[in-house]
Amino acid sequence: MKSELRPLPYAKNALAPYVSARTLEEHYEKHHRHYLDQLAKLVRGKPEESRSLEELIRHADGALFDNAAQVWNHNFLWRSMRPPGGGRPPAAVCAALDEAFGGQREFERRFAEAALGRFGSGWAWLAKDARGRLSVSSTPNAENPLQKNATPLLTLDVWEHAYYLDHQSDRAGYVRAFLEHLANWDFVEENLAAARPASRG
Repeated sequence: MKSELRPLPYAKNALAPYVSARTLEEHYEKHHRHYLDQLAKLVRGKPEESRSLEELIRHADGALFDNAAQVWNHNFLWRSMRPPGGGRPPAAVCAALDEAFGGQREFERRFAEAALGRFGSGWAWLAKDARGRLSVSSTPNAENPLQKNATPLLTLDVWEHAYYLDHQSDRAGYVRAFLEHLANWDFVEENLAAARPASRG
């Protein structure tokens, strides 16, 4: 397991005005770094130190799971956004959304519903399960689809620290800004292509 903080894939002011440089500074440099520092302390000198984040997420529990999952989730979150994002997805993603949800608009409705329906802290996800089916879900705290052997395709952090400085208590505005202006559909396309084929039988 690498203990260094991965660089952001864009400048800290690149997502403004939807996610400000101030929010990214707090979220990335403080929250994300804290999870990584805590994880490094928990695994130092132990067999878990040689395991990947994915292995820890699937097999660990307690504080070890919480911090490993939050490091992974945040690494994934930064790539789930791009400047400029949103808009119409690539053809392969559009086809997948059409098949699973009846179109992009219905996907976005369900994704927003998952994000807004999460009571307290957590995440909204688009994922592909082991049978190749796409689904939208919401998970509490640090949980993510890897625990159910699914492949995450896109995520949004709905912990308050992800949006409060910019949107205050308007989570709906934050979710709308993500879907309309930040969602990285190219990243979704990469994840779809890399996802293992659906099982047969």
